[in-house]
Amino acid sequence: MSRSASPRVPTKPRRKPRGAGPVAGPIARLFVTPGEPAGIGPDLVLQAAGRRHGAELVAVADPSLLALRARALGLRVTLTEFDPRAAPRAHVPGRLAVLPVALRAPARAGRLDPANAPYVLETLRVAVQRCRERRRAALVTGPVHKGVINDAGMPFTGHTEYLAGLCGAPTPVMLLVAGTLRVALATTHLPLRDVPDAITADRLRAVLRVLATDLRARLGIARPRILVAGLNPHAGEGGHLGTEDRDVIEPVVRELRAQGLRLSGPLPADTLFTRQRLRDADAVLAMYHDQGLPVLKHAGFGEAVNVTLGLPFARTSVDHGTALELAGRKGRADAGSLLAALALGAELARRG
Repeated sequence: MSRSASPRVPTKPRRKPRGAGPVAGPIARLFVTPGEPAGIGPDLVLQAAGRRHGAELVAVADPSLLALRARALGLRVTLTEFDPRAAPRAHVPGRLAVLPVALRAPARAGRLDPANAPYVLETLRVAVQRCRERRRAALVTGPVHKGVINDAGMPFTGHTEYLAGLCGAPTPVMLLVAGTLRVALATTHLPLRDVPDAITADRLRAVLRVLATDLRARLGIARPRILVAGLNPHAGEGGHLGTEDRDVIEPVVRELRAQGLRLSGPLPADTLFTRQRLRDADAVLAMYHDQGLPVLKHAGFGEAVNVTLGLPFARTSVDHGTALELAGRKGRADAGSLLAALALGAELARRG
């Protein structure tokens, strides 16, 4: 998986992933789910195990899967069983603690098997349980394959919604981070025809409050400045190109601004991601998945991080899919996004 060229999106320069060395303060514990066992997730976790991290890494996976994949890739990683009684310690390169979850069927790199869909969801359930048991713990997730989980007869629209269901979180918010560019979504994995009906005043209020709260609490931004995208072209042109911006988005922005949130919008999405607009913004709220994420991924694909806000613990993830064609092939999978997710996960977890 190749990295994108240098971004042409007018943002501030991307910083390098942090967490590669010793850090001051308490050590965070990162529970890492590799995701789809036939994809590149196990490869990436094993690659990350060979690097230094300022946090403890615990893979929630089948040890036999990791051992077989390490041999296929020519990676020397010593697997040890996770001890929940021990205090977190910074990761030692070449070693990896494993919280075992058994595969349901043998996994072959590059070949999906619906029989292992319950395994994928079980790794998430176990990891969530562990994250909720302690402070300064975060969940870092590898890529899953939504199609094969649904083919197994298990409804699944994505990590964001599934994790929220496990935690009873009423308003999970998907935030993608590429350096200083942060894009959150008012709606996530919906067909485009369903988006306008999903953008209600109540939902927008809840999403914006979660976004503002977690930008402060998790990312340490004291008074976050948020740009709110319009839904329709030109933010509706005063109702001539759709009424949602005028009748729903604008009143909510005005109401929450009066309550102290620093909001601007609704703004036309085609000019929202310009240098001038982004210079004074901490985050953008896009109305739907493909309104904001193409820009974000153009800016930092392979190094961007997916963050779920509104959960009782920090959760980060890679910004890419399972890349079945690269799984188990030495030197092909790029761990850049996972390394960035681990670094940001540790940073968020250390804030409690």
